[in-house]
Amino acid sequence: MEGTLFFGGYIPILLEVETDPASLILSLFNRDALKSLTKGIVKENNMERMMSMSKASTYEKATFAGGCFWCMVKPFDEQPGIGSVTSGYTGGHLPDPTYKEVCSEMTGHYEAVQIEYDPSIFSYEKLLEVYWQQIDPTDPGGQFFDRGQSYKTVIFYHDEQQKRAAEKSKERIGQSGIFSKPIATEILPAKVFYPAEEYHQDYYKKNPGHYQRYSRGSGRVAFIDNHWGDKNE
Repeated sequence: MEGTLFFGGYIPILLEVETDPASLILSLFNRDALKSLTKGIVKENNMERMMSMSKASTYEKATFAGGCFWCMVKPFDEQPGIGSVTSGYTGGHLPDPTYKEVCSEMTGHYEAVQIEYDPSIFSYEKLLEVYWQQIDPTDPGGQFFDRGQSYKTVIFYHDEQQKRAAEKSKERIGQSGIFSKPIATEILPAKVFYPAEEYHQDYYKKNPGHYQRYSRGSGRVAFIDNHWGDKNE
């Protein structure tokens, strides 16, 4: 029997054995060689997993209620540094509510969007600027022709830093002179967020025609144009 080194391990080579060379190599890998290869694969997979986790950990959450969530996804989706924008329900007492239950105004939930964003690319303060430009913050009873508690505007803060930023932003918008009425948007601590049914997600992409008709027919587009001009172009 002779031998040679292969992949850091010793592989014996049998002489005068008639067999397929590929089968011989596979059958004669010793335990140390396989262990060395396995360690390398595991290490590479662990590195990829750590890089993926590191990338995910850069995202933070922001949650806004601004009336119908169909109209609240696209303005944030178009910004840089946004990982996802999810339509859903939050702020109420009923676990995992349905759209019909939330519309009944018996759950305490608001229609809202939850945003995963990279603050090093797009800050929370910038998200607040986008938010104010999508809503009528002076309406205490809903948004445009959608009436009821579930359509009211709320900034849900996830930590004290977001709370302070929201309060300062609300104060600035109130003093800006853009609106003649008091700002009615509430600032509340974030609660459990329940994603809405799949057909509500990315509605502006799935049903662009109806989305356009709804956003215009509700009065939202005209209100935004009247108060913000071409800032949303």
